Amino acid sequence: MAQITDVKIPSPGESITEVRLGQWKRGDGDWVEKDELLNEIESDKATLELLAPAAGVLRVKAESGSDQKVGTAVAQIDTAASKPAGSGAARPMGTAAAEAAKSAAAEPAQKATPTARKMAEEHGISLAGVQGSGPAGRVTRADVEGAMGKQPSAAPAPAAPKAAPTPAAPVIVPGSRGTRREKMPKIRQRIAERLLESQQTTATLTTFNEVDMTEVMALRAKHKEAFEKKHGIGLGLMSFFVKAACSALRAYPRVNAFIIGDEIEFHDYCDVAVAVGTDRGLVVPVLRNADAMSFAQVELAVRDFATRARDGKLTVDEMTGGTFTVSNGGVYGSLMATPILNPPQSGILGMHAIKKRAVEDPDHPGQIALRPMMFIALSYDHRIIDGAESVGFLKHIKECVERPERLLLGI
Repeated sequence: MAQITDVKIPSPGESITEVRLGQWKRGDGDWVEKDELLNEIESDKATLELLAPAAGVLRVKAESGSDQKVGTAVAQIDTAASKPAGSGAARPMGTAAAEAAKSAAAEPAQKATPTARKMAEEHGISLAGVQGSGPAGRVTRADVEGAMGKQPSAAPAPAAPKAAPTPAAPVIVPGSRGTRREKMPKIRQRIAERLLESQQTTATLTTFNEVDMTEVMALRAKHKEAFEKKHGIGLGLMSFFVKAACSALRAYPRVNAFIIGDEIEFHDYCDVAVAVGTDRGLVVPVLRNADAMSFAQVELAVRDFATRARDGKLTVDEMTGGTFTVSNGGVYGSLMATPILNPPQSGILGMHAIKKRAVEDPDHPGQIALRPMMFIALSYDHRIIDGAESVGFLKHIKECVERPERLLLGI
């Protein structure tokens, strides 16, 4: 007699009611193991894994690419079915992996996603030594992958079921007047909604300034090797601007505030969102308490965000709740742009490409010198921030970056 377990769409987070199914990793009628990856579902904020709740024969009920409500049963698993011979045989475990499995059983207090726990067992990783980056300190697959990278002799990862190949880009013949349509990704739809909301609900203005990057570039060149040797990452520009933004937010607290109804909500912390571009659209993961982070911590966190954003592994919690945003269009070659606010935030800083320009030499007034310069922009909500404040805020950032010792001295 069949015993059916539904595979339901989980809730990615509050306010999200609909998701889009990706490509099924297993076909209808295939045998699947408990916690095996069946699909990757896309919400308007993040991509989540859909795992098998039990072992058995899979019965697919919803098509790849279809939109589904949270809680909908998109597949079923017949848990009473017999496992076919040679189908999804258990993978052999090495000695280290077997010991890790026993160790994991003895570590029930360590919170981890099913995928992370399974990967840790297969690669001989002790979850007790893995720092979780997920909600409530939960260990994610990315955390285990990071731990694997630190081990010199980690076992090779088992081959995952191959997803259907991504369709090749269409070949356009010169002179062709054909048209084509493709479904807009959920995240792109959400971006469109947020941009319109920003334009319609805020009184946005933008002010500009320029920064002489000579001192920062000299500092990076001087300490590049020592910094990377100690922290395992290069000293980039983002950490300077994030720390400068935190200093400016302390000096101009309304830029770090929200308008809530007829009140102004001030924040005693600086949660700086960092814009990260992906093939699916722009995402803005948040550096919590960025004002308390070191330069190395900022660089490591931004690199981690960028890596997981490209893989669609950022969580909804990681992209929620920023009080201010920093966006670096310079990595794409942008010379100047007006960034759009991310409501309910009241300010966003735009960084741009560094170009050598002829300017007055600050060390020799009246003389012209060729200096590496960057235009910076602050878009702000004029309902809460006055023009003088916006100019002062941007000038504060300029002074911090041009004289980076100010960041160390807290001035």
